[in-house]
Amino acid sequence: MEQIRRDLYLNRLIERRENGMIKVVTGIRRCGKSYLLFKLYYQYLVKSGVESSRIITIPLDDDDFEELHDSKKLSAYIKERITDDHMWYVFLDEVQLCGNFEAVLNGLNRRDNVDIYVTGSNSKFLSSDVLTEFRGRGDEVRVYPLSFSEYVSAYSGDKYDAWGDYYTYGGLPQILSRKTDELKSGYLTTLCKELYLKDIENRHNLRGDNVMPALLNILASAVGSLTNPTKLANTFSSNGIPVSDKTIGTYIDYLLDAFFISKAERYNIKGKRYIASPYKYYFADVGLRNAQLNFRQQEENHIMENIIYNELLIRGFNVDVGVVEHAEKNEEGKAVRKRLEVDFVCNLGSRRYYIQSAFVIPDPKKMEQEQNSLVRIDDSFKKIIVVKDRIKLWRNEKGIVFMDIMDFLLNPDSLDL
Repeated sequence: MEQIRRDLYLNRLIERRENGMIKVVTGIRRCGKSYLLFKLYYQYLVKSGVESSRIITIPLDDDDFEELHDSKKLSAYIKERITDDHMWYVFLDEVQLCGNFEAVLNGLNRRDNVDIYVTGSNSKFLSSDVLTEFRGRGDEVRVYPLSFSEYVSAYSGDKYDAWGDYYTYGGLPQILSRKTDELKSGYLTTLCKELYLKDIENRHNLRGDNVMPALLNILASAVGSLTNPTKLANTFSSNGIPVSDKTIGTYIDYLLDAFFISKAERYNIKGKRYIASPYKYYFADVGLRNAQLNFRQQEENHIMENIIYNELLIRGFNVDVGVVEHAEKNEEGKAVRKRLEVDFVCNLGSRRYYIQSAFVIPDPKKMEQEQNSLVRIDDSFKKIIVVKDRIKLWRNEKGIVFMDIMDFLLNPDSLDL
């Protein structure tokens, strides 16, 4: 397997170098946080002139460092190695394995000549903790599984073969080292059952609980569909499992905190306001979504929508589901209000894009359906329809841009073509 380039995240670390903050590298387990920090960023520092002896690397999940799980010993170990007033770099992997690690890091961060980087992802160090552990001194760098572009860069085959593997097995980096379908599916199934679910169960004392795996199955089966805790609780009840909507909401929060899923809220484009539930939920990795369903539901159209959503997050956008309200007459000639949907409203600073995921557009009726919400948005922000078909990028008379999924995913500037 070729070395995987993760330039986007590497540059984000470089931009934060020596900024006085504790760099907290977060993301779902097995997405490549340690590789990014201990290999790619380490190599960058050395190439930029930093002596390797000035980079203190401590993988706390290594047996050789087990005694450093004691916070006083960890603090002493690091301080013993900082022997002058020049800049030192401290890398801590799986920092949550050290009890009271917050005090150690905050203490080190008071020194002007220490630049601190930590990773953590297991059940004691999930996303909500990042907000509180470092008392406003943490600078989070969120890492995602491989984007399709990153995946293709290390894939031995053409991009169309890569797409088939990617939408089936996802972008966890270790997938690329598994050579057969059996090895890939087995790896993902084991991760789902033995790593991610157990992490959540251990953190929240859910051992023996049958609601969480069932909830994951429902969310995976309806990826990208509007839902909320009440609807999901009703689904459980109809299957003979009484569970409250409050419990469902709590369990969804557990999945969000573990980076396993993401939530897209609905935004009224004309009214310029957010709409209360229902929401859409997408999986951090489509391979894990498929493994959760034992690879039974391979709807490429829904999976493509999930991949587009993740790509937008990777590029740094805030992503909502758009709602366009308009009035039209029904068969009786009466005016009725309707709500049309825009798959994604993407915002980054002053930039905004409206994006539809359309697997295929086989006829004029489907074309009208996909454009219907976009043509009713009366602003000048760019409107894009992404299709699976192999097409050359084109723009219609209404200003809507059509591009294929390859152009969208493989060109980092695709939204501005």
